[in-house]
Amino acid sequence: MRVGKFITVACTMLLAGLMLFGCGGEEEKSAETSKTAPIKVGGLIDLSGPTSSVGVPYSKGLVAAVKYVNEQGGIDGRPLEFDLQDTAYNVQQGLSLYKKMVNTDGVVCIQGYGSAVTEALIRNLAKDKIPDFSASYSAHLTDPKKAPYNFFIAADYTTQVRAALNYFHSNWKEDRAPKLAFIYPDHPYGLAPIAGAKEYAKELGFEILTDTNVSLKAIDATTELLPLKDLAPDFCWIGGTTPSTSVIVKSAKNIGLETTFFANIWGCDENLAKLAGADANGVYSNQAAAVYGQDVPGMKAIEKMTNNEPQMTHFTRGFVSVLVMAEGMKRAAANGPVTGEAIKTSLETLRNFDPMGLAPLISYYPDDHRPNMAVFLYIIKDGKLTFVKESILDRRADWLGH
Repeated sequence: MRVGKFITVACTMLLAGLMLFGCGGEEEKSAETSKTAPIKVGGLIDLSGPTSSVGVPYSKGLVAAVKYVNEQGGIDGRPLEFDLQDTAYNVQQGLSLYKKMVNTDGVVCIQGYGSAVTEALIRNLAKDKIPDFSASYSAHLTDPKKAPYNFFIAADYTTQVRAALNYFHSNWKEDRAPKLAFIYPDHPYGLAPIAGAKEYAKELGFEILTDTNVSLKAIDATTELLPLKDLAPDFCWIGGTTPSTSVIVKSAKNIGLETTFFANIWGCDENLAKLAGADANGVYSNQAAAVYGQDVPGMKAIEKMTNNEPQMTHFTRGFVSVLVMAEGMKRAAANGPVTGEAIKTSLETLRNFDPMGLAPLISYYPDDHRPNMAVFLYIIKDGKLTFVKESILDRRADWLGH
């Protein structure tokens, strides 16, 4: 009996050892798989609808950059897997796509786009701990107290207006105060910078005239602009998209409204001269990325990825957005698993990150997600975006989120 018991115990111990050995092998296999498994990223972009004219080229920049990052070895050997979906300028569609990406597909972050969907996602992002690299540059998204998981790579809309106003004011030669009007769609995107821009305009000494709403879908703006003609503004801010800007500048020309137009980052690009012809000349543009072909290190990579076919400046910003995301992931990977929370923490350590010269240096802080205070000012001259200067403002604490 003793011999039998001894054999039974020995067999039991041997079996347990084999089981432990097997489990260890599975754990090692699982660990190796996790080191090579793709990192999933969602893309929520308006590929159709009223903002698709700029959403499509932006999305192409995202796709090209994902390919570029993967060709460079991915994130510590792990490739990016990018699921690009069309939000179609529809909030409910964007929310549904987001929930599937997070709850079913397992994405660790989002490359977002429009203001309406971005605004609707703020609470979900914080709850799910999913960073959103959006192309909605509303100032309040830079305040981590309000939007802890929101990031973007361009100066916010309000900073853009302030930078242009600062430039115009510094070059104003007349004794009287310059007169300023605002033209924008009645939409979260259009409304975002207005309050902050007006405060700064008053601080500089501008005379603020009136607000005029022009829809992103407008095909003529004569009725909306006629009251402005009598007010004779020296400067008019346009906060729409390139197609609506073309409608505005053509309508202004038709009614004899003479002013200096300056448009936000989505309202003026390489297509404006194609849409508005000679009426586009003299329009100022706020941008946050290099124009295609510009002599900066990263442009060589873009030209190679696009077979030297010119792309819009929106493409470049999409490209930069992925470069910044990838840097956050690399830093997270160096310290452990690449989770949404880890990416956020890593991004908040970025200081003067250089996206290969394609955009101004980028920094994020735990209490301040403004990427920078730099704006590239361009003017359309002879149908082309012509660089004017880089306008850099102070990182004023009272401007955070406003």
